[in-house]
Amino acid sequence: MFIKTTRSKGYEYVNLVESYKQGASTKHRVLYNFGRADHIRNNQSFINCVKRLCEIVELAPVEQRQRPDFSEAQFFNYGHAAYAKLWEKLGIGNCLKSIQQSTKIEFSLNNAAFLMALQHLLRPRSKFSTFEHQDNYFGLPHLELQHLYRTLDVLGEHKERIEAKLFDENYTKVGRKVDVVFYDVTTFAFESVIKDELRNFGFSKDCKFSEVQVVMGLLIDKNGLPVGYELFSGNTFDGKTMIHALENIKARFGISRVIIVADRGLNSKGNLHLIKQAGYGYIVSSRIKSMSSKIIEKILAEEGFSSLSDGVRYKIMQHVNTFRDEDGAKHHLPENLIITYSEKRAQKDAKDRRRLIDKAAKLLEDKALIKQSAKRGGKKYILQEGEQEYSLDMAAIEKDSRFDGYYGIQTSETKMLPEEILDAYHTLWKIEESFRIMKSTLQVRPVFHWKPSRIHGHFVICFLAFMLERRLELFLSEQDIDNSPENIREALLSMQVAKVTMNNEELFIKAKTTALATKIWQSLKIAALQNVSTKEELLAILTPSKKQRWGQLSLF
Repeated sequence: MFIKTTRSKGYEYVNLVESYKQGASTKHRVLYNFGRADHIRNNQSFINCVKRLCEIVELAPVEQRQRPDFSEAQFFNYGHAAYAKLWEKLGIGNCLKSIQQSTKIEFSLNNAAFLMALQHLLRPRSKFSTFEHQDNYFGLPHLELQHLYRTLDVLGEHKERIEAKLFDENYTKVGRKVDVVFYDVTTFAFESVIKDELRNFGFSKDCKFSEVQVVMGLLIDKNGLPVGYELFSGNTFDGKTMIHALENIKARFGISRVIIVADRGLNSKGNLHLIKQAGYGYIVSSRIKSMSSKIIEKILAEEGFSSLSDGVRYKIMQHVNTFRDEDGAKHHLPENLIITYSEKRAQKDAKDRRRLIDKAAKLLEDKALIKQSAKRGGKKYILQEGEQEYSLDMAAIEKDSRFDGYYGIQTSETKMLPEEILDAYHTLWKIEESFRIMKSTLQVRPVFHWKPSRIHGHFVICFLAFMLERRLELFLSEQDIDNSPENIREALLSMQVAKVTMNNEELFIKAKTTALATKIWQSLKIAALQNVSTKEELLAILTPSKKQRWGQLSLF
């Protein structure tokens, strides 16, 4: 006998059925019809009958049966496998393994570097805290604390070799051309007042003037992907970093022709001359207010403008940038000066100036504060007429108001169309975004290191983490999956498995993930996890052998 369910007219019916033989055939006959399933499901009389039958046959009801012996759950993240795939795809793993061969290190340099980079990507911590929480990631080998610190020393020592190798893997070998690079400088402060050969006091872009800092110059390509970087002493002026950047482009990356795009902080005649000497071109923000009165009159003249979209007008002026170097030699830099004007920008400039005038007025109310304030603030519009006599500088205010709405760009690329020049310069926001991601999302600072070698190694780790984040972000964008670094982090953190032991068997239960996490997993062609898996099954998916294929992955 057995229980059989059938459907009729949209309802499910429950029958007690018996099998019997009729000749060579097996037939079924209904012994008892219990009725519709929805009627008996919560019928207490029926439930009591079932319990009584269980007692007669000495079978305990379901609710009295012994439950499996489950241990407490321990959670692990497996979302790190997305970055592990990119780490190998970008050639970082092979690069670090080749470096290790030239050292006497016995632990895995690759594993230690990946763990530290991963921590910046998913949950930024100090190196000590990274060591303490490393077991939160499923399948990653355990490392000792000294392995992390030793890895920083090695990475700092081989920083240039790493950059050159990754450039060769991701640009040269795949035939990917780099014709425009963006360069800018930022500062990273330390919670310290002790200066040394690297950390020093200087102008802080984060307004942390009471702390020592380092200066970073960063190179990215037109897609916002990092190419290389340099660290300088904290008191290095922005403009002086350009020389080293140019030398490194040639020495490490072998780029023969490139256009450097930078803001006005790097626009000095010496820098522009060095760029041309290196055989490169430039597109830089122009200091039109400091140009000669003759050029300024041409800039502000109404004639010569052509219209662009969004109410922006532009005109092109041929210009020769002339200067003398330290040896007195005279140099001429033929340029195009592209002037743009928009009413929207004019309104913003006027609003910004009114804010500075208000600050200047407040300073004049308490003159003791004038000497303490920064020159770039309201002090800009204060005129000192005597040792203690100050007033509002109306001439400076009037002069600045003439430039409302105007913006200038200097370029050595006289054959490029104005639209191409403007598009290239407007893409400069990507490097500003890069610094924001490094400071906020990846939390490059605070830096918990004091030795220069460890500081250099820390920034190599942050550079690798930034490269992974931008690569994944760009790859998803190519799949029409546009998301912020913060959303990507949240998605990968949601990828958890709960480890439990049931009747002495170790099992891993997959937790619910976000929709973005599923899209990332599918885009990277990583196999989906089962709801319940063994350790071996998980390892087979998350750490595939060389014989297993990840599938095709285009990062460019």
